Amino acid sequence: MSGAGNIITEVFFLKNMNTSCCVRLIRKVLIDAGLEAGYIRMGEVSVSWNAEKYSSDDVKALFSDNGFPVITNREEQLVEKIKSAVIELIHYSDNKSSIIRNSDYLVDRTGYSYQHLSAVFSQHTRMTLEKFIIHHKIEKVKELIESDEMTLSEIAWQMGYSSVQYLSAQFKKIAGVTVSEYKNLGMRSRRPLDEIA
Repeated sequence: MSGAGNIITEVFFLKNMNTSCCVRLIRKVLIDAGLEAGYIRMGEVSVSWNAEKYSSDDVKALFSDNGFPVITNREEQLVEKIKSAVIELIHYSDNKSSIIRNSDYLVDRTGYSYQHLSAVFSQHTRMTLEKFIIHHKIEKVKELIESDEMTLSEIAWQMGYSSVQYLSAQFKKIAGVTVSEYKNLGMRSRRPLDEIA
């Protein structure tokens, strides 16, 4: 936290802020409240305000009231950073999943070893980091199937699977049906990203 005169600037780490819609909502909430955002990234916001009008607790309450509680525990902040990085890689980076290993991407984004990230993630969530990544990949596969713009082979390649068979086996473990069944039956069973883990 820093201040110049009566202006305070603080960085907040927020839970559940892991989509571009969340970023837009936070920006709107801050503008409507008359607060200034230095930057807004998934899971992290820099905010400036007049100390005569607001306190840090007021800003925290504003976030919390909108479904984004502030995280103060360092390990929990790291878990949110991991979640944001996974979502960014799998859902918003076109075909990077087929080019970059998930572990390399997470290590690069966080500055911690994959073993450390995996251990911290497992301690603070209901699933392992590997399973979290797989669940997100399956949700992205569902989205790609539903858009009906790519073949199953193209989807498998884009998501970093060596074959449609490997993708289908993993898909069936998570979704209960194969990718072909999901596609042919016209199924629609996507989960909101914030409900995974």
